[in-house]
Parts: sequence; C-alpha cells; structure tokens
Amino acid sequence: MYSSKIDPKFNKKQNPKIGLIALASDYIIEKDFTKVIQGKEIDFFVNRIECFNPLTSENLTKMSEKVTEVTKDILPGEKIDCVVYGCTSGTIAAGYESIKNKIKKAKPEAEVTTPSTASIKALKKLNIKKIAILTPYPKKLNDEVVEFFKKESFQITSNSYFDIESDIDIGKVNVDYLYGVLSNMDLKGAEALFVSCTALPALSIIDKLEKKLDVIVLSSNQALIWDTLEKIGKNNSITGFGKLFSAK
Repeated sequence: MYSSKIDPKFNKKQNPKIGLIALASDYIIEKDFTKVIQGKEIDFFVNRIECFNPLTSENLTKMSEKVTEVTKDILPGEKIDCVVYGCTSGTIAAGYESIKNKIKKAKPEAEVTTPSTASIKALKKLNIKKIAILTPYPKKLNDEVVEFFKKESFQITSNSYFDIESDIDIGKVNVDYLYGVLSNMDLKGAEALFVSCTALPALSIIDKLEKKLDVIVLSSNQALIWDTLEKIGKNNSITGFGKLFSAK
C-alpha cells in the first residue's frame, strides 16, 4: 500500500465563538440561544455545570465553585470571544465579580456576561426604572432576586413567584400556562415586566406578551442573548423576540 502525506489547508476566517455554561438541569437555555442565533456566522459551544437542589443561595454559590473547570473544558486551549454563565439567581448569589474572575482564569481573553448583569444593562438601555418581576423560585430566593434589583435602584411595582424548589422542574412549566400567568400580572405603574430564570420557557412568548400588555417584556435568556450578541458585534437583524433587540 502506498501512503502519502497531504498538507492541510485551514480556514483563515474564524467566526466569533460563544461558550455557554448551562446548568446541568436546564431544559431551555440552549434551545433559546439556538432560536436567536440560527443562520448567523457564530460558533456556539455549551458545557454543563453540576447544580444542587433545593434552590438556595448556598447551593447556587456551591455550584459556582466549578466555573473555572467547566469553562476550561469549552474548546480547551482555544480562545472564546464571550463566555456566558447561564444562571440568574446563581450570579446574584455568588456575585458577578466572583463568576467573572473564575471564568477569566480559564479564558482570560473572553468577554463575560450573565443573566442578572445583562438584565440590568437591558433595563438601563431602555431607560426603565419601574418593573414588575416574576420568578419561579422559592420565596427566600425570590426575595433575594427582588432585593438585587432594588439595590440597582429599580422600583419594584409588583412581584409574583412559583415557589419551585428544584431547578429541573422549572423547565417543565407549561408555556401556555406561563403566558396566562404573565398576562394577568399586576402591571400598574410598571414600565416593564421582567421574567427571571434561564430555565423558564419565556422567550417564545415575549412578542405576544408585549402586544397584549403594551409594556416591554424582558426575560433572563432574552437579555442574556442580547448582551452576548452585543459583546461579539452580531446584534443585528433580529426580530420576533421582543423590543429589546431593536433598542438603539
């Protein structure tokens, strides 16, 4: 048998790379990213992080201890343009600076975004100061999320929560039921409705909710994806996922 060596030819152009750290139990976040970025010249990679139940600040902080390890395993040795930590309450519990520093240990060149910081950025971009909040969390964690937004100088006009203790159950919430609950939220005085948690199936109903309620609707995943695309310069020509994507 004759064998010959052939020199490979590599692509000169590289698409921007997104690395998502998703909770091991999250049904929704990967699907939501794919819905928005499909057809774009973006490379998208996911690694999952072990999470612990019940949902408490202590367990969410414990989860964050593995962030560096999980980040390192997203294309080891390769540069990532933006690393996304996919947990709203987890970032609030552990602190954004802690999450960012852990990611930077593995991918020092990467931009970093999280649902909580992206949501604050989105609200400020839209010049919103008064919000109604729905979370799926147990009451203690729900209250901590509400307090986070208060500390960021937002006025909370109303708050509802599902009191779900296990993260894996959040992704099982029926989307039609969620739409009904959000449609009946107390929005008196609110400039926007914020739906917390990357595991809730809210992205697909944002457009419909905005038309029905006549207020801006934001969700953790929507804000997270928007901020990710802002950071890699690909936030253009996106429709069907709320007014945030057309904000100037």
